[in-house]
Amino acid sequence: MMILEVYKRAKSEKYDTLRFVRADGSDCECVMPRQGMLPHDLVHFVVESNLPGCRGFLSLVAAGAQANFVMEELHELARAERAEQMQQAVQVEAVVEALQTQLWGGQFDLASFLYGCEMACVARAIAPLDFAGFAPQRLYDAALQLAQQWQQLPFCHHLVLEFSPCASA
Repeated sequence: MMILEVYKRAKSEKYDTLRFVRADGSDCECVMPRQGMLPHDLVHFVVESNLPGCRGFLSLVAAGAQANFVMEELHELARAERAEQMQQAVQVEAVVEALQTQLWGGQFDLASFLYGCEMACVARAIAPLDFAGFAPQRLYDAALQLAQQWQQLPFCHHLVLEFSPCASA
C-alpha cells in the first residue's frame, strides 16, 4: 500500500502537488498540471486501483521508483526495448489517456474508449491491454466519483488516498 497526498494549491497556481508515501516510509513527489476535471495522475489512481492485474505509474512508484523518472519513461512514444514491467506500465498509460479523453467528452463510449487505447498503444509500438472479463465503464464511473470529490475540495486543502494495486481477477 502507498499513501497519496494530493494537494490542491491556491487558485492562482498552475500546478497542484502529489506526494507519494510508500509502505516503507520513503517518499517522493511530483507536480500535476491543472487540466480538465481530474488531474492525470488521479486518473492513474482510478485505473490502477480498479483494473485487475494492471501495474502502471503508481505501482512503479510504490515499488521504489522516483515519480519524475517514471513519468519520463512512460511518455516516450516509441522505444524498441522495454522491460516487461515497463511495457505494461506503458499500456496502462494508454488506458489512462483514453479514459481522460472520455472524461473530457462528458460521457462514456466503449467503442471510442477501446479505439483510444488501441491507438495510444500503436503509437508506442506495443499491444493494447486485454479487457476480457472487465467492463471499462467501471473505470469511468470511478473516475467521475473521484472527480466530484476533487472538484469539491477547496483550494489550499489536500486529499489523502490509499493506493493498493488491484489484484488479478
